[in-house]
Amino acid sequence: MFYIEKNDKPNKIQDRLNLIKLQENVIKLPNIENIKEKNIEKISKKTRKIIDKHSTSKKVIISKELQKNEQYINYINSSGIQIQDGRWLFKILITKIVDYIIDKKHIEKAYISILVNDINDIEIANIKNIAKKYKSVNVVTNHIEKLKNIEKQLEEEGIIITVTNNKKKSLMKSNIILNFDFPKELINKYRINENAIIVNTKGKIKINQKRFNGLNIHNYEINFREDKKDEKALNNKYYLKDLYEAEIYKKQRLEEILKKIQVDKVEIEKLFLNNGTM
Repeated sequence: MFYIEKNDKPNKIQDRLNLIKLQENVIKLPNIENIKEKNIEKISKKTRKIIDKHSTSKKVIISKELQKNEQYINYINSSGIQIQDGRWLFKILITKIVDYIIDKKHIEKAYISILVNDINDIEIANIKNIAKKYKSVNVVTNHIEKLKNIEKQLEEEGIIITVTNNKKKSLMKSNIILNFDFPKELINKYRINENAIIVNTKGKIKINQKRFNGLNIHNYEINFREDKKDEKALNNKYYLKDLYEAEIYKKQRLEEILKKIQVDKVEIEKLFLNNGTM
């Protein structure tokens, strides 16, 4: 695992020559804020060479400051390096996200819709957990047949979910919409409750509906037990969600992951909107 951050002791010569420093497992970049795209591409290639030379692992965590540079992030992503960005953990924590929203916005009755087409074990577990807790759950998907067995199973447990794909009516009553994998082009084909709170676990999505006046969430931050925080967690250069995601063995059973999250006292600290924070 490598950590990538900006050199906090800049040197004019290093910046001019686009030199990269490696200190143990920390890759320190020159100032890339105001340089040409071709030079950013060169720096990303140098980054990849350093990683290839010193490790078989391609996992990296990128500092908060460098994450603002979309060009560098795009080059790193396209080079095959795996950025630990908290996106996988976002879906694991989705029930906590919903709890946080309901508490912050004082929502008395949650009408929740889940948008999902790529239906795997995590998505199924999330549907079950949210349906058990909040009852009024609507699953919107292009693959209705894949969810029929889940619908029947939950019904036998006394839990009712609605599986639908009605673009005019599916989302009109929902005050919380959990978008697991609908791209911008697809979600904008649906009529959306104009005051809904939308959680996009894949990243930023713009809602084109003219009268949409709700909240559009695209990221989050967490907190956890103080005694688990190492130097990287305490220096505030990195998002805690990225650091925490990186330490989870993702192939273990979901129940074990959720148990770890409970033991580590992971809580939602903040949600990032397209135009602010919550």
